[in-house]
Amino acid sequence: MTTALQEPESQDRLSPARMSLAGIGSNWALYLRATILLLLIWLLYGQVVAKLVRQWLDDPNYSHGFFVPIGCGLLLWTSRESWMGKPVRPSAYGLFFVIAAMGLLVIGTLGAEIFLPRVSVVVLLGGLVIYFAGWAMLGAVKAPWLALFLMIPLPVIVFNEFAFPLQLLASRSACALLDLLQVPVLREGNIIMLPSMSLDVVEACSGLRSLMSLITVAVLYGLFFERRVWMRCLLVALAVPVAVVANALRIVLTALLAKYVSAQLAEGFFHALSGIVLFILSFGVLAGCHALGARLTQRRLTA
Repeated sequence: MTTALQEPESQDRLSPARMSLAGIGSNWALYLRATILLLLIWLLYGQVVAKLVRQWLDDPNYSHGFFVPIGCGLLLWTSRESWMGKPVRPSAYGLFFVIAAMGLLVIGTLGAEIFLPRVSVVVLLGGLVIYFAGWAMLGAVKAPWLALFLMIPLPVIVFNEFAFPLQLLASRSACALLDLLQVPVLREGNIIMLPSMSLDVVEACSGLRSLMSLITVAVLYGLFFERRVWMRCLLVALAVPVAVVANALRIVLTALLAKYVSAQLAEGFFHALSGIVLFILSFGVLAGCHALGARLTQRRLTA
């Protein structure tokens, strides 16, 4: 009788994944390069990011900026199975993005302009993803990467170009609604004159703040809860008229409070509270339209 000798399986034999993790763990040069890269990025962009966060804190028009990186981070985490399964194929073409980011940083710094350096941060992140992980990886994370641009405040000249027309639109819409309610009102530019007082629809009441916030919410909501690109675009487009109508209703509510209750009440706490309540209702309208659209689409597919 012959017995076949079987080589015992070595318990020290590692799977490819464990071998790669062991290799990374023992490769101190990799950690060193990563640390140096992070330090260089911090030296270049530390002040840029600090000023950006400070503007989020100080400027109510862009307080929604805090939620953009948080939302993008959550989106990366919830979709980690899709991008973690992508093959890592570094591409030198990412250096073109890095060079473009450095150019934006230099131009913005020399021109004492804060918008371009902030854009440079997002461009640099995309370039680093391409350089270290490849185009396939950028394609897998492009949605949260592009959404990061929403955290960057608009240049002042662009903001003003939108703010004043929205002031006039809000004034006209509010006056039209007050006429329907048979409230005596007269408008001169962006000033609404009531029998008891005048309401000045200033820049803060233009609705641009709520418009930018609602667009940001619509983008993040679409990325989390909708896969169809056309439906995501529809939600973002729908955010514009919803925000405009909500702002007009806020002005009407302020005018009614000033006429029938108290002018001090209309300009105080309840004025700020009405903005919060109407923003929540605006988001509810978007979510409701999305649910209605999804149900109608499902009915068409099952019909």
